[in-house]
Amino acid sequence: MPEQDVTVGQLLLAEYESVKDEQKARIGFRDNLLYVTLTVVAAVIAAAAQAKRAEMLLALPPVCVVLGWTYLVNDEKISAIGRYVREELGPRLAELASPGGGLTAFGWETAHRGDARRTSRKRLQLAVDLLAFCVVPLAALAVFWADPGGQVALVVLSGVEALTVVGLGAQIVAYAR
Repeated sequence: MPEQDVTVGQLLLAEYESVKDEQKARIGFRDNLLYVTLTVVAAVIAAAAQAKRAEMLLALPPVCVVLGWTYLVNDEKISAIGRYVREELGPRLAELASPGGGLTAFGWETAHRGDARRTSRKRLQLAVDLLAFCVVPLAALAVFWADPGGQVALVVLSGVEALTVVGLGAQIVAYAR
């Protein structure tokens, strides 16, 4: 039985398919995290309003921080895969296909980044991320703080939660740059 040699180009294309599959899976997971966050926020607010217990709102900050951090990590990996394809994989494959230059592999990976509206979309996405994962839980904390008679332990806990949410917000802004 004859042996087939695997070429470097075939390996690079297989790697490309693999990282793009991972990127697609992460995009789907990341995008669903926003819907999960909205659902959880609505459920907690409804339960707190129905029970007339503002302290139930203290569930929102940790949930939003965990979901927000998971969203952020996946978003960063999605971007890292794109960078890897643009800066490493594409040029290596292009060099194999056209020694000495002249060919660009995976042009879409770079072309879509030059869209004139990209900056405004990125800013809007930053605002949506901050709203979903930071502003909402901080608003819940403000409602809790406005409710008279909060237990000292819960007030202390709410302060820690506020710091955690602000920390997440700082990370979201830092990664957006």
